[in-house]
Amino acid sequence: MKGKMIIAICLMFFKVSFGQTKTVHVYVALCDNKFQGIVPVPKKLGDGKDPKNNLYWGAAYGVKSYLKYKTKDWQLVKKIASSKSEVLEKLLFKHTVMDVYLLAEAYDGEFIKECIGDFLKALNTQNRERILYNNKKLDFGGSANLVAYIGHDGLMDFNIDIDYKNVDNDTKKDAIILACFSKDYFSTEVKKSGANPLLWTTHLMAPEAYTLKSAIDGWILNEAGSQVKERAAQVYNKYQKCGIRGARNLFTTGF
Repeated sequence: MKGKMIIAICLMFFKVSFGQTKTVHVYVALCDNKFQGIVPVPKKLGDGKDPKNNLYWGAAYGVKSYLKYKTKDWQLVKKIASSKSEVLEKLLFKHTVMDVYLLAEAYDGEFIKECIGDFLKALNTQNRERILYNNKKLDFGGSANLVAYIGHDGLMDFNIDIDYKNVDNDTKKDAIILACFSKDYFSTEVKKSGANPLLWTTHLMAPEAYTLKSAIDGWILNEAGSQVKERAAQVYNKYQKCGIRGARNLFTTGF
């Protein structure tokens, strides 16, 4: 029985590894004490114009630092110049085993509204972007398979007006929204975008990269939303020590 299980797992990894290339686009609104309605964090972590030290990017569990230094699953392969002044850093990562690429963008915290707007447009298959890497054409933005948002829930502070277009079921993309009460505040916009909410939250949370990474692990393996939710709960409890029951209640999937 054990041998059959190992074979099944190997076949699953083979299928994912050698199937169609998958892409993930992560929009990060840098933590900002001055321009966001947050409980202030230490000054060094809450400077939205300093990606190097920012809580959600360059700090220990920020997206850049965590993927680059704290996991062996992802490798930083390219720094990309952005055409947008509000994007302070743009990085391309490649999964070390699977044929999966991840593009992460760090937005100046002052421009959180632009970051959330770009994220929602990408969910709606808008703002498509193609990046060439090693003669490979990689599609991000509205062409990415999975789109994620990390940061403060700016929709608590402002309204947003997106001109959505109709999306058919064949082009629906998965969404991860790691922000406080993201299901409550993002539901209307995600429905309009036509996306599938793979993982979002029901309460206050720390949107750090270990949760993102674990959720993407499950998504790469084509796991159901309930399995991705459980991955998120397990890793969140590991780092936050909040109790697995509380962690399970924090995350949810679907509408």
